[in-house]
Amino acid sequence: MSYLHLRAERDGSIERLTLNRPEVRNAFNAAMVAELTDWAERTAADRSVRAVVLAGAGPVFSAGGDLAWMAQTVDYTENENVADALSASRMFAAIDTLPCPVVARVHGAALGGGAGLAAVCDIVVAEEGTTFGFTEVKLGIIPAVISPFVLAKIGRSAARELFLTGRRFSAQHALEIGLVHSVVPVDELDAALGRVVGEVQDAGPEAVAAAKQLIRDVAGRTPDDVRMLTAAALARCRASEEGQHGLRAFLERRKPRWSAE
Repeated sequence: MSYLHLRAERDGSIERLTLNRPEVRNAFNAAMVAELTDWAERTAADRSVRAVVLAGAGPVFSAGGDLAWMAQTVDYTENENVADALSASRMFAAIDTLPCPVVARVHGAALGGGAGLAAVCDIVVAEEGTTFGFTEVKLGIIPAVISPFVLAKIGRSAARELFLTGRRFSAQHALEIGLVHSVVPVDELDAALGRVVGEVQDAGPEAVAAAKQLIRDVAGRTPDDVRMLTAAALARCRASEEGQHGLRAFLERRKPRWSAE
């Protein structure tokens, strides 16, 4: 499938997706939102994809909302604004719930919705010097659509400061609050991504998908609440063909079949 605002390429079992609007710093518009949603839904149905590497073309990862798109919303009715926001929410949710890991390659800047996009990625590797920010309040609006995903990533305390001030912050601060998982020099960015992807490929693909679902099911609940859920989840994995193969490979001190890919 070809897109106007995205570049999707397969590299074996790895899907490489690039936001491809460098002339506007990879800012979102309605068409890009629709393309990202379509891409995510198609990728979710393709179990041959072991991981996604998500990047941005040009000097920045994503500067958030396109100015021309935001200008259009000034004249929207309340119902039109709700419909527009729901479309963006579905996009973030579609990426957030992909069964395979999504690894973000973040550089330059990730602002507003761009920072929200980083929040729905499972693992984020950022270049030193990258600027982040939930800058919506500077425009008199709020980071509403991305808030469930960002709060799940950085927590209420960090969100209180960053949502209410709209200030820009460094990659190092993003690392400290959990939005980013590693910060590396520019010349080490792709090597760091390669290591992450290699780790993913050493893991059972069905187990990785189950682990992503487990996080969603367990987060925010007490151990008593999820005792049966977690026991059943483990039992299913142990009894599965992949689980049986992986355990036998470990006991026999050989690599499982997925590590050879």
